[in-house]
Amino acid sequence: MSVNPELRNLDIAIPAQPEALVKLSLLMAEEELNLADAAELIEADMALAAAVMKAVNSSLYGLKGRVQTVHQAISYLGMREVAAITFEMGLRAAFPPAPELQPLWRRAALRGLVMGRLAQRLGMDAWAAHSAGLFEECGKAVLFRHAPDHYRSMLRAAQHDGELVTLEHAGFGVSHDALGAALCDSWGLAPLAVASVRHHVLAQLGGPLPDEEARRPISALSVVAFGLMTSSAGLDEDTARVAQEAHLDAQALLRTARQVHEQLDAAAQHGR
Repeated sequence: MSVNPELRNLDIAIPAQPEALVKLSLLMAEEELNLADAAELIEADMALAAAVMKAVNSSLYGLKGRVQTVHQAISYLGMREVAAITFEMGLRAAFPPAPELQPLWRRAALRGLVMGRLAQRLGMDAWAAHSAGLFEECGKAVLFRHAPDHYRSMLRAAQHDGELVTLEHAGFGVSHDALGAALCDSWGLAPLAVASVRHHVLAQLGGPLPDEEARRPISALSVVAFGLMTSSAGLDEDTARVAQEAHLDAQALLRTARQVHEQLDAAAQHGR
């Protein structure tokens, strides 16, 4: 997908992809992924590897024993989830730490996991789905880094993302969904993930999924994940709506979503 060319005229810098993630992206794109090479790549960056191990051993994954190496993490969780955690840590490191961004990163980790596991169970592109969930709100981090005081006031004023994008357009001439898509595109994420990030606010507010039919299923998972994470009373209705647009089985999608949610709840309880 092409990112809005007007972004090139804005004085808002998008961080470059860390070198380790560039190399990991190339490995993940290979038809036959070499797990040993991927683990070695992650472990070569000590700070990144330490952050990955801390995340893997968090309550979100609920592993029975403490994992000591990246190789072990891959054995327990699989390469996709470990690669996604690595991308999460690299994404977070690209921005200055701030209390206002902590809820964003927590949601990103959970949403990526939900979307990735949904996609895996439904026979969809799980890596694209996990990436889309992880990067969905990254445009907020871009704007926070650009103008922390101004954007902090916007975050406080907006009741939901629909209000936030209106404030963003008024204040910056661009919204976080467009900036997030631009970051995803510049970091080489799959077009399916870029499209989901670009359309997530509109889709979650009841608007249409992306125009291109092939890009609708991942965007549909974003809407379902949002409903699960916000305990939305309209989850059944929203799932039926996006399933129809994306040509998915609505009952299978909702059933799988509840199964994934229960699995993650159980893991979190076990990991506490």
